Formats: sequence, C-alpha cells, structure tokens
Amino acid sequence: MSTGHNASIYPNTTVLYITRLPSDMASDALQEPPVGDTAATAEIDLDWLTLDDDEEILWASTPHKSSLVPALAVGIPLSLVLIGIPIIVAAYLTYTNTNYVVTTRGLYRKQGILSRDVQQIGFDKVQNISYSQGAIGAWLGYGSVDVSTAGGSGVELQFRNIPEPAAVQERISREIERRERGSREDDREDPTAVLGEILDELQGIRRALDGDGASETRTTEPAADSEPADGTEASDATDETEK
Repeated sequence: MSTGHNASIYPNTTVLYITRLPSDMASDALQEPPVGDTAATAEIDLDWLTLDDDEEILWASTPHKSSLVPALAVGIPLSLVLIGIPIIVAAYLTYTNTNYVVTTRGLYRKQGILSRDVQQIGFDKVQNISYSQGAIGAWLGYGSVDVSTAGGSGVELQFRNIPEPAAVQERISREIERRERGSREDDREDPTAVLGEILDELQGIRRALDGDGASETRTTEPAADSEPADGTEASDATDETEK
C-alpha cells in the first residue's frame, strides 16, 4: 500500500511513497550484507574480490561523490585553458576505480585505472584504527579511516573519502573485538578434558611399569631354578673328595 501527494498540486513538495513489505521480505532485507550508500557512491563492482568459503562481506563502498567537489572547484576554472580537464578526468577515474571492502576476515582496498592494485590486511594484524574528517568532509559527510598494523610504520591502509567514516571505524572495531573474544574462548580449555588427559597419561605410565616388572620376573625365574642344580653339583663334588 502506498501513500503520497500529487506533485502537480504541490509543486514544491517532495513526493514520498511508503510501501509496506511482508514480514519475511523485510527480515531478508535486513539480513543482506550492508554496502555503501548508492546515493552517495558509485556503483560497486566486486569482480576482483575473491573470498574464502566462510568469508562474508560486511561493508563495501567507493569514495563519496562529494569528494569530487575540490577537483571540480579547481578543474572547472582551469578548463578554460585546458589544464583543468585532465584534473577532472583523473579525479573521476580514481573515484570510479577505487573500492573499499570490509569482510569477516579483514579489510580490502582496490585501486588503479589502467592496472589493478589490491591490498588486504587481516583483522589479526590490525593494531590501531582511527578516522578523520576535514572541514569540507565534515560538512559534506565523508572522511578517511586509517589502519595501522603491528610491526608496521605509520598507516598501512587507508579508506579515503568514504561515507560515514565514524560508523565504518566502529564496525571494524566491533568485528576485531568479536574475533578476539572468540579466540579467547577457544583458548580456554575444559578442565574436565585436561584431567582426563592427565589420567590417561598416568594409566599409560602404570601399564608400562607393570609390563617392565612382569618381563623382569620372567627373566629371573630360570636363574632361581638353576641354583639347586649348582648346589647339587657342589655336594657331589664334596662327597667324592671325602671318599
């Protein structure tokens, strides 16, 4: 069911249509992996991205459309002398050929106009993450997310001029915390299992000792049987001497 206003009656009013979806369709829509706002970004082509079997996309985006404003502000006046045209073209091609992706395994950045440069950092290597916004970015709604890795020098990966950088930084931080919490739970062993392993080892040692004792007993039995024979021979020799 849709409701709205006729634009001819209200020429200065934005027409709004609200459609009620079935509950199952609404829940499916909420479960879809979120991607960048298509109203603020270019169409995203992820044919270059290869994921593992258990890896899922959490977020994907291109730079914000408003990040082209500085290039346009400089390039349009200079286009009168043909210097501004390359500036505008380069900024547009960089905008359309740059992708940023957050998955359940790590972070990806794809750049390149004529060639393709893909950089990936796993969550287990992320040491620090922060975001920043300039005056124009804060006004237009875009900024950058900087990622530093353990053992690295400075910023190793940057999501530049993306929409809502604070929300993206928070999403990445939550995913890192979730993975660390899962690792701690995996490292925490069940005490009952540990005691069972110790008991099995003790029983194995006992069986080994019992086996060694039995073999020694079998080895010493013939020696014990031979002693009377030696004694008999000695007595016989004594009897002959006395005679």
